[in-house]
Amino acid sequence: MSPIFGGLCSVCGERLFSSYALAAGESRCGLCRRVEPPFARAAAYGSYESGLRELIHLLKFGGVRPAANVLGRMLAEAIATLESEFPADSVVIVPVPLHRTKLRQRGFNQAELIARAAIKINQAGDCLRLCTGALVRKRETPSQIGLTSHQRRENLRGAFAVADPEAVKGRDVLVVDDVYTTGSTVSECARVLSRAGATRTWVATVARTLKITAQHAEIEPHAVDGETNEKIGAEAVPMAKAVGI
Repeated sequence: MSPIFGGLCSVCGERLFSSYALAAGESRCGLCRRVEPPFARAAAYGSYESGLRELIHLLKFGGVRPAANVLGRMLAEAIATLESEFPADSVVIVPVPLHRTKLRQRGFNQAELIARAAIKINQAGDCLRLCTGALVRKRETPSQIGLTSHQRRENLRGAFAVADPEAVKGRDVLVVDDVYTTGSTVSECARVLSRAGATRTWVATVARTLKITAQHAEIEPHAVDGETNEKIGAEAVPMAKAVGI
């Protein structure tokens, strides 16, 4: 018998099924009950599949930058679900950074492009302050594909550092990225930001991968040594036509 869908985890946004959702009235998934996440709450626009996955790949691997505007509207909706818990003053938005080698190869950080588009659209844009240099990626990590949650955490340990502590000290910080897979990346970012003095950290992403499939989720199509060997054009992606790119 298929498990009964029971809503979403109130912290990480994972889907809850009957065994979790109904136990002692909990609204947290099993992992968030066992280990307190380093962020206050995470939100995502939709599931990392089908058209949404195609659109993210179009930007990330195809270099079709107008896709960032569409994804930015989606990210703005995810951010809106968190805004009631934000402080009255400004919230610092920190995109998950790329290592300088990856940034040079790709030519842009997709998380930053999406965040910029979201701020322009978000009605609370005046309270959201983008800070792209606050967090840096100190080392280029091996691919996360096929790793367990523990291995992913170890893979990312020490990968990030706060370059501008004054930008986040005493402030709420919103970490943004394109995809939340297992949460290892955003969790490591949140830990580093909290140690640097951030009051609370939040997470918003365009897409969310269910943990049941996250361990084997391939974020990069046909990846070889962490790099894609496939160039995706807008004409090859149905979602691009649907949104008018």
